[in-house]
Amino acid sequence: MGLRLSGKGQQSHRMVIFAAIFVLMTLLILYGSNSSADTIYSPIHMATGHAAKTTDLKKWAGKEGYVPFYGNKSMTLHCQNCALVTSSSHVLGSRAGEEIDGTECVIRMNDAPTLGYGSDVGNRTTLRVVAHSSVFRVVRRPNEFLQRPDSNPVIVFWGPPNKIGKEAKGAIYRLIQRVSMTYSNLSCFSISQSKMHRFDTLFHRETGRDRQKSHSWLSTGWFTMVMSIEICDNIKVYGMVPPNHCGKKPASKKMPYHYYKPRGPDECVTYIQHESGRRGNHHRFITEKQVFARWAKQYNVTFSHPKW
Repeated sequence: MGLRLSGKGQQSHRMVIFAAIFVLMTLLILYGSNSSADTIYSPIHMATGHAAKTTDLKKWAGKEGYVPFYGNKSMTLHCQNCALVTSSSHVLGSRAGEEIDGTECVIRMNDAPTLGYGSDVGNRTTLRVVAHSSVFRVVRRPNEFLQRPDSNPVIVFWGPPNKIGKEAKGAIYRLIQRVSMTYSNLSCFSISQSKMHRFDTLFHRETGRDRQKSHSWLSTGWFTMVMSIEICDNIKVYGMVPPNHCGKKPASKKMPYHYYKPRGPDECVTYIQHESGRRGNHHRFITEKQVFARWAKQYNVTFSHPKW
């Protein structure tokens, strides 16, 4: 007669297996990263002189652009009211946690934690949007991000198709797929290559700037805001500063870029360096926020801590 493990034994056994898999996958990814120079997906080249246009994101939206890592799950999430919690240190001291947790759906980004910060950022997570560069930081803390007993979150990973795309089946893809198989409460999706191109086209239409020619990457905030508008009827954003915040006189008080990294870089210094960067690839945080300000009037988006 076979030996049956207790609940705690099963959990310990599963964690040991997952840890071994994670170590193996990490080694594979580190090895693979040394032989690949591709760090961003290939954009669509738009005609020069293309004027900025407004896109109806409700018509632009398409659930078919989300590909499950395991099984035949589909991206069906829809919420009347959403709290989009940024990673900005402006959320510290807000005491907004209870309000955030009382919202129907809570959206977070990358590896922004809740443990230890619940009074300001809440504890619930409905959707987490994760860049391919943050995959390690998420999966190495399963108790924080993957195995929460009080939730069944959706995680959407974005990045170059050659790294997380289903067709490539590289080390990062296999790691996320293993996570999906291990934690049945999760629904993990990647953004398809065609939808990634649509995000690129959207940036060009809304800003009049070609992402590649301006040497920029779309930020996780860009993907998260667009997805939130797709999914939510009403959105309240916590911690995001307005586009003119870093140009105010006198200069704004120095604030860490991430609320969970108090010794990290200053937020405004980071924004200005990225916005003005011309060599290498940078995020255009301020440009993106200018678009968000316009979208706010169209899609029932409000901003808190600070209020716009």
